[in-house]
This record gives sequence, structure tokens and C-alpha cells, in this order.
Amino acid sequence: MNYYSLNKKAPNTTFEDAVVRGLAPDKGLYFPESITPLEDSFFENIEHKSNTEIAFEAIKQFIVPEIPEDVLKSIIEDTLNFDFPVVEINENISTLELFHGPTMAFKDVGARFMARCLGYFNQTNTNDVTVLVATSGDTGGAVANGFLGVKGVNVVILYPSGKVSDIQEKQLTTLGKNITALKVNGVFDDCQDMVKQAFTDRELTDKMQLTSANSINIARWLPQLFYFMFTYKQLKSKHKDIAFSVPSGNFGNICAGMVAQKLGLPVKHFIAANNANDTVVNYMLSQTYSPKPSVQTISNAMDVGNPSNFIRIQELHDNDFDALKSNLSTYSYSDDDTRSALLELYNDFNYVADPHGAVGYLGAKDYLKSNDAHVVFLETAHPTKFLDIVEDVIRENIDLPAQIEAVMDKEGESIEIGTYEELKSFLLA
Repeated sequence: MNYYSLNKKAPNTTFEDAVVRGLAPDKGLYFPESITPLEDSFFENIEHKSNTEIAFEAIKQFIVPEIPEDVLKSIIEDTLNFDFPVVEINENISTLELFHGPTMAFKDVGARFMARCLGYFNQTNTNDVTVLVATSGDTGGAVANGFLGVKGVNVVILYPSGKVSDIQEKQLTTLGKNITALKVNGVFDDCQDMVKQAFTDRELTDKMQLTSANSINIARWLPQLFYFMFTYKQLKSKHKDIAFSVPSGNFGNICAGMVAQKLGLPVKHFIAANNANDTVVNYMLSQTYSPKPSVQTISNAMDVGNPSNFIRIQELHDNDFDALKSNLSTYSYSDDDTRSALLELYNDFNYVADPHGAVGYLGAKDYLKSNDAHVVFLETAHPTKFLDIVEDVIRENIDLPAQIEAVMDKEGESIEIGTYEELKSFLLA
């Protein structure tokens, strides 16, 4: 499988090169040359397959033979060593819990998968690779954990000062070893812009091998399609029409779900549930894409004003707005809306959600006002990662899971920067 740049001004390349580069030389995101649907029998018998078998069949066309089948199976087994339960909220709505991994966020899947792919490619490489990643919350911790101790890989994480939760900050600043955290005086979009600028800075790229572990990297993005299939496996016998409401920031998660749909997964519809960062919501109303500075909210991992992966979503729909509109609904919600949803889920259904899942729940409810389906909203992070917000709303104390307790008393270390030049100086040093 070869990959092409969505800016269409760079040569097509291999999976390995796309993973190691992260971003194409023309600043475009990489995209697979083809997506071949799986056999109908795959979905007809999906409930009889293990998660590892499902994931291998779904992703092998994008990776084999560059990574041999036996190695890919091993990578998948290592990546997916935790559960992906679907929990029923009511007869029309369920939630997919994606927080049972080591850092208790959905990004554990992509980060662990990418780390193992890069480790395979780097095993005979004498040069170190620097993974440069911007985080609005959960990506940093997942990447730090996934890459901790990987031979020949150094990780540099940029996060916006004062705009991630205390626990999220602990998860990305307390590991040490090959992980360095840079606290940026700005918002997530500033962090993401610095990362993108670094990839096109010849002074840097001539001296060091840079790659990204944000969802712009195909090895971080593509494996997110797995858990849409895991959901279908669990609900296939119970519901005919299944839709997904996905809390959306950089739009990598929902985009991966659409790849699963291209592979043949029966999905009736996708709902992008947004907070106040409503660039895509406005686009779907006006057909004019106007990025804007991100706004800080209590669902901070979605505080993205210019979502990178939306161009991939457009490509999946052949850049046909009508085709996209028939497959995607978008809604945006305020922090007050989000708090009300957290309280409703707790009071009415005895379910403790995190702010991102609460936004997904609101998207599910709005879609169901005029459509028939069983809607699954993605619960993308454990509620204890947003302890102050959730406990303040539901007026109850939440027990800390072992993964969170392990970092609570650790002292974090970070380096403060404010400009791209400071990032560049750090990397060159």
C-alpha cells in the first residue's frame, strides 16, 4: 500500500516512510491510495472473532508486507491488551468506554500501535528518531506511555500552559527517560502550528529525523478504526441501525470510524459532537471553512480551532459536500450544556461520564430527535481525569483508578517555551 499527500504536491510513498515522516514534504497529510472493502462474511461472522483477529483483518491491507503478518499480529496483541465495553444507557443510547488502557484515554490505542510500528522500523536504524507531538489533553499522556523506553526514539510533547487538567499534566510530565514535556504559553493550535512548522524547517530536518504522534500520523490515526468494529461486534445481534456520536476536536477519531465504514462496517450515520470550537459545525451550515482561534472549555481535548483531519474526511467523501452531509451531522454545545449532561447521566442513569463523553451524549440525543437508530457515544477518557469538574457537578467523590493513583504524588518536570524559535533551539541543542 502506498500513501499520497492530500496536498498532491509530494511523491507517493510507503507506509514506513509515511510513519517516519509524519507529514508529507508539501505539508499535506498522508492518505492511503485505496481502501478495499472487506468480504461480507467478515461482518456476518464478526461476533465469532477475537478483537485481535478483527483488528488484523481490518488494517492489514494498509501495512502488510512492510510489516510482516506475524509481526503485525504481535503488535496488535500488545496494543489491545485491555477491554472495550459497550454500556447501555437506555434503549436508544449506549456508550463505548475507551478508557480502560494504561492512561485511561482512547488515544492509548493509536499511541501504542504507532510506538510498536516505529520500534519495528527503528530496530536496525542507528539514528535516533524524535517524535514531536502537540496535545490538547490526552494525546500527550498516551504517547508518553506508549513510547516510554522505545529504543532510538525520543519524545517531545508540547502542551498549552494552564489548559490541560492536573492529572493530564501529571501523565505527560512525570515519566522522564526518553520523554520531555514543553509547556507552551498559548493554546493547543499554537502547539500544533509549532509542530507543523518544525516538519518543514530544513535546518531541523537536515540535522534530525522528526516524526509526529498526533493523529496527523497514519499509524496513530488508522488503528482508531478498530473500536468502531468492536462496537458492532457487541451490538450486531441487538440493533439493526447503529450510529456513532463522536466527541470531536481534531476529527481523527470520527475520521477513522469513516474508514471502518469504507471497509464495509454497517454504520447508519456519524455525529460530530463539538464544544464551543465549532469550525466544522459552521462549515456544514455554510460550506465555507473558516478556522479560528480555539476557545478554552471544560472538554479541553476538543479545544481545536482548525482540525487537521477534516481534510481526510472530505477525501473519504470524494470532496462531495452532499455526500458528506448525508453521512455526517454536527452539533456544538456550551460548557453549561455539558455540565447539564453530566448531571443528567448521573441522576437519570447512574452513569459517571467525563465532559467529552457528555458532549457525545448530547449529540446522540439531538440526532435521535429526528432519526431512528441506536446511537453509541464514545466515552473517550475516564472521568477522574477531570476530577474537579465532574465531582463539582455530580456532588460525589469518585474513586481513583490505579492508573491515576500511580501518578498523583509524582513531581512533574517541564520546560516553558513561548515561540517556535525556542522550540527550534531546544531541538537543535
